[in-house]
Amino acid sequence: MYENYVSPFSTRYASKEMQYIFSAEKKFTTWRKLWVALARAEHKLGLPVSQEQVEELEAHVNDINFAVAEAREKEVRHDVMSHVYAYGQQCPNAAGIIHLGATSCYVGDNTDVILMREALQVVHRKLVNVIDLLGKFAEEYKALPCLAYTHLQPAQPTTVGKRATLWCNELLMDLEEVEYRIKNLKLLGSKGTTGTQASFLELFEGDEDKIKKLEQYICEEMGFDGVVPVSGQTYSRKMDSQVVCTLAGIAQSCSKFSNDLRILQNFKEMEEPFEAHQIGSSAMPYKRNPMRSERITSLARYVMCDSLNPMFTSATQWFERTLDDSANKRISVAEGFLAVDSILNIMLNVCDGLVVYPKVIAQRLNRELPFMATENIMMQAVKKGGNRQQLHERLREHSMAAAKVVKEEGKENDLIDRIVGDPAFQLTREEIEKVLVPSNFVGRSVHQVEEFIADYVQPIRDANKDVLNEKAQLSV
Repeated sequence: MYENYVSPFSTRYASKEMQYIFSAEKKFTTWRKLWVALARAEHKLGLPVSQEQVEELEAHVNDINFAVAEAREKEVRHDVMSHVYAYGQQCPNAAGIIHLGATSCYVGDNTDVILMREALQVVHRKLVNVIDLLGKFAEEYKALPCLAYTHLQPAQPTTVGKRATLWCNELLMDLEEVEYRIKNLKLLGSKGTTGTQASFLELFEGDEDKIKKLEQYICEEMGFDGVVPVSGQTYSRKMDSQVVCTLAGIAQSCSKFSNDLRILQNFKEMEEPFEAHQIGSSAMPYKRNPMRSERITSLARYVMCDSLNPMFTSATQWFERTLDDSANKRISVAEGFLAVDSILNIMLNVCDGLVVYPKVIAQRLNRELPFMATENIMMQAVKKGGNRQQLHERLREHSMAAAKVVKEEGKENDLIDRIVGDPAFQLTREEIEKVLVPSNFVGRSVHQVEEFIADYVQPIRDANKDVLNEKAQLSV
């Protein structure tokens, strides 16, 4: 095993659950289920396919003779016909009716849609749990004031919980996209070599109603409510692009979160969980590197770049289809899901153990708060008879001087000392400190968090009660 390349998604990142969805066993058992559905539908509609043949096919859905199929593919260079042959070896009485009227995309494309829907359902479940965790975090810290930033420069304060709603809201947008994709995925159906269903028109001797019923029966058996309205040989590769772009949207949101957390860990305001025996650096024993957040950023970058693959594939399909999609989509779609699964696993782990340091947060906020409170201080001084314009100029001068002390001399912010010592303001330290209450500067943050949780997060919790409280075990 050490002589061959092995994907890190298999050994380090993706869950066994997601890996199974894109495994050979899952793929080829789904092919066989589709062949059973086709045969059963053809039997119902009067083609020369017997109930005994259908039952023989059903009996061998799961015991795939992979070695036979692999050996056959080396001879014929065709994966679908290799598996038709292998299936026929196990089902000799039904061998002659397997794949009747169908083209390769009947099993290939329909399976791809089925697997994408199953994978989206896993993504949906994990996304719901991340949203739940961030919602709980936002509720817990809804009233803890902290510095907010625009341009990565200190701005008007917010609260730790309000900031968490920003992360959570983007994931809500992603959840809506996932739900839309799950709801609207359609099977290819049984469309034939160029999408005209000519082979089935021949089989059913021109009876178009039976062709429509054939697709209906297949859809019902495979758990779908319909097929694409028209197609060439394949379903439009735009479908793959839309799904992977939805995954890339999740990657964007998670990367935003992980990058913010990496910066906050640098500020020592917040950090991701750090385990008792975890090593932060091989050279610097004191370090607590945000390695999980960095991994989210790294994998998210991969998914966002990967979204270009299905775009180019969709854009370069000539007429009814070309085969330059096959090799690319085998990799890009599966790995898009494996990467997002990996990202969400880490998100579950990190969001379940976020560490907050309120004293550091308060210290950093208090250093900047005097600058942010200058307008309030000015209004208080005006009430005591001061001239607004003159006070504004005095505050500007004091602020510039205090900023110089902080930046050039490395000392603490002495703006309040300067104002107290300026007779133009007629304010005592006690009067100014009454203004410098952090919670007075966070606006509606607390109520915004409460409204957001009640109106947006709680309905998701209520609709998904049976899947909440999922934990993620990381391999590394």
